[in-house]
Amino acid sequence: MGIISSIFWLQGLLLLALTDISSAALSPSGVNYEVVALIAIKNDLVDPHNVLDNWDINSVDPCSWRMVTCSPDGYVSALGLPSQNLSGTLSPGIENLTNLQSVLLQNNGISGSIPAGIGNLEKLQTLDLSNNAFSGEIPSSLGALENLNYLRLNNNSLTGVCPQSLGNIKGLTLVDLSYNNLSGPLPRISARTFKIVGNPLICGPTSNNCSTVLPEPLSFPPDVMRAHSDSLTKSQRVAIAFGASFGGAFVVAIIIGLLVWWRYRHNQQIFFDVNEQYDPEVRLGHLKRYSFKELRAATDHFSSKNILGRGGFGIVYKGRLNDGSIVAVKRLKDYNAAAGEIQFQTEVETISLAVHRNLLRLCGFCSTQNERLLVYPYMPNGSVASRLKEHIRGEPALDWVRRKRIALGTARGLVYLHEQCDPKIIHRDVKAANILLDEDFEAVVGDFGLAKLLDHRDSHVTTAVRGTVGHIAPEYLSTGQSSEKTDVFGFGILLLELITGHKALDFGRAANQKGVMLDGVKKLQQERRLTQVVDKDLKGNFDMIELEEMVQVALLCTQFNPSQRPKMSEVLKMLEGDGLAERWEASQKLDTSKFRCCENPPPERYSDFIEDSSLIVEAMELSGPR
Repeated sequence: MGIISSIFWLQGLLLLALTDISSAALSPSGVNYEVVALIAIKNDLVDPHNVLDNWDINSVDPCSWRMVTCSPDGYVSALGLPSQNLSGTLSPGIENLTNLQSVLLQNNGISGSIPAGIGNLEKLQTLDLSNNAFSGEIPSSLGALENLNYLRLNNNSLTGVCPQSLGNIKGLTLVDLSYNNLSGPLPRISARTFKIVGNPLICGPTSNNCSTVLPEPLSFPPDVMRAHSDSLTKSQRVAIAFGASFGGAFVVAIIIGLLVWWRYRHNQQIFFDVNEQYDPEVRLGHLKRYSFKELRAATDHFSSKNILGRGGFGIVYKGRLNDGSIVAVKRLKDYNAAAGEIQFQTEVETISLAVHRNLLRLCGFCSTQNERLLVYPYMPNGSVASRLKEHIRGEPALDWVRRKRIALGTARGLVYLHEQCDPKIIHRDVKAANILLDEDFEAVVGDFGLAKLLDHRDSHVTTAVRGTVGHIAPEYLSTGQSSEKTDVFGFGILLLELITGHKALDFGRAANQKGVMLDGVKKLQQERRLTQVVDKDLKGNFDMIELEEMVQVALLCTQFNPSQRPKMSEVLKMLEGDGLAERWEASQKLDTSKFRCCENPPPERYSDFIEDSSLIVEAMELSGPR
């Protein structure tokens, strides 16, 4: 014990000596208790891909660790480890991260019980442990989480009675307990959405007695409802009926009053920044709501010198907030004002719930009568498109190894959007300009979910295809209908961008190939001249076998028939070396003449698809750091 005490004492001296590091999480002895808690979590998890490799017990500042987010005052505020193939158990040490606001561990294989100490995290707003292997009972201590907004425990192996204490939480938006082995009776949970389907002891073996979604007021299964009903006296039933009637009338009166007020303000044409009425700490779920005044000041009145990129969704600015943190502020254009504030907030909430290492995290938003803005972390290394032609000390900024990592990271992000996110999200503009790079040059997929956010407007004149020419799938050009396979096509073009270093329409123009990269690469692949495909800036520093494999994956992704393209999860496996040879051989045997997207056979070249398309294409160029 003397040696251990000495180590802690020396560590304390080191921490105190580093005066530029926040002392927020230091104990009186100088030990950073949040570092100790995070290391306990790391030690109890099995991490096959070493995503926690920079979590170091000797570190004095966990705020620089992957998957860890800190508040401005230096405390750990968010732990985000979704879809990382983690297993093991969740350490009880998590309760020592007392400033946590968000815990996202969904889509892993973590087992064991849910630590009861999570109920001590008073600031917790989001807890997502869904799609794991947790067992045992739901801790009743969770009912003490007064600030909890989202609770997802679905798709585990939880048993026992759902704690009545959950009914004490008043601010819940979503509770999902579906697909476990829970039993009744159920608490009266005042959540906007409450899911219990897939619990046989509550819903029956076929779940016929449970709605998939139970909005407030909660609709209990017939057997449960009958038990509650039998226990009520006649006078109680009368009281409940009277209360419900009075409450309904009161809500109607409030709505009428608001409509009259809105009509009056609208006729007076008084416009103001509605966010000035909000406390700056007000949040939507785990999103912060910023005032327009704050973001205007952060970007120096949206100065042109702070522009990081322009595109179909709007202009992106670099900003410095009052606490000194650097952010990227996206000022949306063409937002759907008619859909209103509630519609905007709903879409923003959906985007914010998609959390993954390879997805750009939405930090906050601003909504006024005239403006819609989104706030993201600043990505210091810009986009893949902006880095492809850059050099560092005479060497390409993106060497072959980094380009392979970018391909894998992007694929993992898209797999999450398509197959693990609820609801799933189709990106619709996958390209190098929309793949950002963090401080470690890890791929971060940006601009997902924004197409849906802006596409509520009327389109009775023509169909607008959102995307960039050269990246848009043929069926999307032909019909205006997008799907996951639309993104797969875009990912295939992204692979070719990584290989060639060129934009989709800048390849081979000197060879009179109409500038369409896909057509040029296909031709060179058939002629077995792939070395002419590779970016000359790499100066031959690449692996020939890996090049051939990446080109094959790209061509599988960009087949004209969407049904023949692989899913993104299959693409990821092929990039990791599983199943490519068989899939490629099978594709070579396909009779492409069977593909019909219209009455006539499809064009043989992608450039012909572009020329034949009569639809409006909204180009999106969003390169640059952000």
